[in-house]
Parts: sequence; C-alpha cells; structure tokens
Amino acid sequence: MEEYDLVVIGSGAGLNVINVGINLGLKCALVEESKMGGTCLTRGCIPSKILVHPADLIREAQHGKKVGLTFKVEDINWDLIAKRMWHQIDESKMMEQGLLEVPNLKVYQGTGEFTGEYEMTVHGKDGSNLGTFKGKRFLIATGARSFIPPIAGIEDAEYVTSETFFGEKFPRKPWKSLIIIGGGVIAAEFAHIFSAFGTEVTIVEMLPRLVATEEPEISKFLENNFKKYMTVLVNHKAIKAKSKGKLKVVTVENTQTGEKRDLKAEEILVATGRKSNADILKVEKTGVETNKAGWIITNEYLETSKENIWCIGDANGLFQFRHKANYETQIVQNNIFGEEKERVDYSSVPWAIFSYPQIGHVGITEAEAIEKGHEIFVAIHNYSSVAKGYAMGFEENDVEDGFVKLVVDKSYKILGAHIVGPYAAILVQPFVYLMNSGFSCNLE
Repeated sequence: MEEYDLVVIGSGAGLNVINVGINLGLKCALVEESKMGGTCLTRGCIPSKILVHPADLIREAQHGKKVGLTFKVEDINWDLIAKRMWHQIDESKMMEQGLLEVPNLKVYQGTGEFTGEYEMTVHGKDGSNLGTFKGKRFLIATGARSFIPPIAGIEDAEYVTSETFFGEKFPRKPWKSLIIIGGGVIAAEFAHIFSAFGTEVTIVEMLPRLVATEEPEISKFLENNFKKYMTVLVNHKAIKAKSKGKLKVVTVENTQTGEKRDLKAEEILVATGRKSNADILKVEKTGVETNKAGWIITNEYLETSKENIWCIGDANGLFQFRHKANYETQIVQNNIFGEEKERVDYSSVPWAIFSYPQIGHVGITEAEAIEKGHEIFVAIHNYSSVAKGYAMGFEENDVEDGFVKLVVDKSYKILGAHIVGPYAAILVQPFVYLMNSGFSCNLE
C-alpha cells in the first residue's frame, strides 16, 4: 500500500502547508473533492465580493441624494458581472493544472474517507475507488458545507445553497423574487446583493434578530436598514415548502404566536448555517474525535485527539473565515515541522459582513465580556458625530447613521470593537492591530 509522509485533505488553506512539505522533500498527497482553491476562491468570499461591489455602488448612488447628487443606474449588465465572477472562480483550473505537475505530490480528485488508522480511501464522483493509502501525518482542512434544516418538502421543492449558487444553479439573470431562509452572514450578503439588483427579497430568520453573532444594536440597525429594501421576518421558522407552477411556496410559522403564513417566490436560498464534513470523512475510523455538533475537536496546538493528525479552518468549527485558516496554517506548519510547538490565539480574530450597511467585528461583545467576568466600559460613537460622517450625508437620528461600539475593561484594554456603516471592514482593522499589540489606553 502506498504511504505518504504528509496527506492534506482540502485544497484551500491546506495548500499553504503542503507547499512546506513539498519544499522539505516529503512525499505528499492532496485530496480534494471539488474545485481547487477551497471554499473562499470557488464558492465563498471571493466570488461573492465580485457581486457585492456592484450592489454597493447601486446603494451608494441612491445615498447620493443625501448630499445633493442624483444618480441613475441605466442598466445592470448581469452577463458581465457573472463573467467577471466566473473568471475569478476559474483560477481553480490553473491551480489544478499546476498541482498536477508538482514533483513528489500525488493529487487525488475525489472524496476521501478514513478506512482505518492513518489509512484513507478516495472515491470518485461515480463511486469508483481512486486509491487507498496510508499517511504518516494528516492535515484535515476540509471546510464545511451548508446545513439544511428539516423543512417538510424542501427537497422536492428544490432550493439553492451558497455551493450550488456558485455552480450549477447560478441564475442566468437576477431572480424576480427570492426567499432567503436564514439570517446570518451568508444570508445578509445575498440579501444585499439581490435586493440591490432589483429582486424582491424576503428573509426568514427563526431567531429574534439577524446576524446573531453581532451586538444587539448592530443586529437591529441592520434590520432597520434592510427593511427599506426587503421584507425581514425575524422570529419566523420555515416549516414547509412546495412548488406551485413557476413559483415556490414556503410556509412560515411565527415562533411567538404560532401564526402561519405562505410566502411565494421564484427561488429559495437556504443559508441557515454550516455543517461539519467530518461525517463524510468518517474520522472516527482513525481515532479523531468530534464534538456534539460534529466539528473536529482541536487543542491549542491544532492537534486532534489522534497523534500526527491536525485540523485547521472551517473543519474545527472555530471562526469560519479564510484569514483565520491562513493564520492557523502558520501555527500548524510550525507544529508539524518545527521543533517547538506554538499555541493558537483566537482572542482578536476579526471579521466583516459585506451587507449594506457593512459590519466589522473583532474581539468579544458586551454580553460575552460580562459573562467572562470583566468589569467593563462601553462607548458608542456615531458617524454623524464627526465631520467626515456629516460630509458623507449622515445626520443624528438618521436610520443610516452608523456607529462604532467599543468594549473596554477597567484597565482600558480593548476587549471588542464593533462597527456598522460605510467602510466598517476597513475601520475595524486598526483595532485589530491595537488588540494584537496588547494596547491599553493611559489616561494620565
């Protein structure tokens, strides 16, 4: 049986690690069941931003009236927007060609499944056996997949996920109407994109607020702004779906009153969270443990419960963002190939939600700080309270007047920074630097 020095499962951030192994002269294998490049390149943050940017321009043109300018969007060239998106996704083809030519690297293009201790079999899409092998070291970087809630009839009605949207179900033109089930990051970005392109969007969120990882004030601010462009139904659960002619019908139930109603749209997008791929890998057969939600358990060194098997990225269920996975590759490279182990630190992992308005986040929320026992100060500052904000057309008590919220402990160390409004993704970055440096404000 073939044996490799290093096996990497997943071609997203995992490529960073396999490059090190190859450069060290190790015999390596890469297992990838989809397009090369992983979620971010092929069905996530990169192609979605190519759609977000023109949507942003449409909303900014509308906002121009606040400062005395009127713009008119003459046409939305969906074919050009799509062409630019696919051009970026198709970089995966060049990556694949390059990887197939790398010495000391065997590429298995199929679905890997552990069949024993440090032993894996890879199956093709047709179920064929593409090879069985052993590995001295394994890195699991398999990402995650869309979680589909138990909604009666949803499979028969058919639906779109973020994976199929950037694949076989990409629309030839923006849908006339769209029901989005879910109210998290993916749902918020798709809602912004399609509402800006003229689609009649309805969001169905079971929880009391959108983007529940954010501060309650930010969730409410987003909801209030979204309601200018779409229908937002929080505290509503999708319980049934069916096709009716050219439309699809989703029955939703108010979780507080029990009242039911039917929603109709051309398409349904399910964006209710992510699910672990550990069940597909059958990690239990090689001794890797998962938590109750199915995510692979890792320690502070990114080690799994099985010696010489590590896990990074979305697969461990922690902060599912590509930049966090890239950071983990730096740690795990050292821990696989180096002499001294290095610990991972998630205390200042930033993220952004590219909705309209944008959201930027780093550190913990006010509620999390209190739960952790911190004595805290909280400060909120609106865009309208500074000259630049006013110049951009924001005024006090305006529904669009975004803000920055800081959570600071009693030693004036920043615990969290939360921003909603224009350029939030950029504005949060200085706080990331301050938090990483351990900065505390000296008032003396």
